[in-house]
Amino acid sequence: MKRQLILEDGTVFVGEGFGAEATMKGEVVFNTGMTGYQEILSDPSYCGQIVTLTYPLIGNYGINRDDFESITPAISGLIVKEVELEPSHWKNEESLHTFLLEKGIPGLSGIDTRKLTRLIREHGTLRGRICEIDAEVKEVVEGLHLGGWQHNQVETVSVRDPYHAPGDGERIVLVDFGMKHGILQSLIERQCDVVVVPYHTSAKEIMRLRPDGVLLSNGPGDPKDVPGAIEMIEELFGRVPIFGICLGHQLLALASGATTSKLSFGHRGSNHPVREIETGKIDITAQNHGFTVDLDSLKGTRLKMTHEAVNDGTVEGLKHLDFAAFSVQYHPEASPGPQDANHLFDSFLQMIADEKQLV
Repeated sequence: MKRQLILEDGTVFVGEGFGAEATMKGEVVFNTGMTGYQEILSDPSYCGQIVTLTYPLIGNYGINRDDFESITPAISGLIVKEVELEPSHWKNEESLHTFLLEKGIPGLSGIDTRKLTRLIREHGTLRGRICEIDAEVKEVVEGLHLGGWQHNQVETVSVRDPYHAPGDGERIVLVDFGMKHGILQSLIERQCDVVVVPYHTSAKEIMRLRPDGVLLSNGPGDPKDVPGAIEMIEELFGRVPIFGICLGHQLLALASGATTSKLSFGHRGSNHPVREIETGKIDITAQNHGFTVDLDSLKGTRLKMTHEAVNDGTVEGLKHLDFAAFSVQYHPEASPGPQDANHLFDSFLQMIADEKQLV
């Protein structure tokens, strides 16, 4: 069935609909990963976004029970060049089409994803709507401009109530701003005793849980949309070791006096090279973010830049010079894909051990 993607600048892409026959709007972005579409679909950081996959054939290995990053997908839509409706893989349990259909997520195939990606790279991310073929373009464009940008993504995807994943190791309070399950799994594999708490949990409530360390998770949207989290981090500095990932990295920077801004088209993919400044070592990383910490804003703060993006020089890692706290913009837990940065969870636990020795 023919459907269309209408962008806020009036550009129209016509293709074949798959998944749900829903009308959905969102920020249109692109991801350069060759695999991992199931993880992309279920990553809460894509809340409110329509994702274009630059790899041409999507759905060929289907959907399985093991590779989800969340239970309920928050993505608004999926754009692909070609979709495979009859997947073949030993782990396959259902097709991409049936999964999207069950979850109420629209897909669009058969469009020129290279053209769409070039458009986003040239003009920046755009608002768009996947809708019926007979929708009036002018009315849709007007609606997209009136609707503005979404600002409640973290509230939408964060866990509602705390829960406990027991372990015999260090107690880690994991603040869920839109947490990928891979982060929790990385801590469980290291025998950590993990308590997952909502994004609006106060520093007082966190310290009442007697944490050995606090991990600030990834999540969607603008870090300035969660000012309460910035205040919470400020209060935790010097009281407990902190590790921030992606949105958690940006929030840690804001709590330290730095600023953040929106990137033109963001970093989304599984092959982004990052340089560790002290050693020159390059890690190939998975990334998914539309905002960045402003490099110039680090002057006058007590933050040291530890990692930089090879492609554009943006801030990819920070360390606090006064407190036991560090952060990275990329995803050290990412799977499938590179495992280069997985050691950062061990670095976090080592920092906790070092701090205990000082007491």
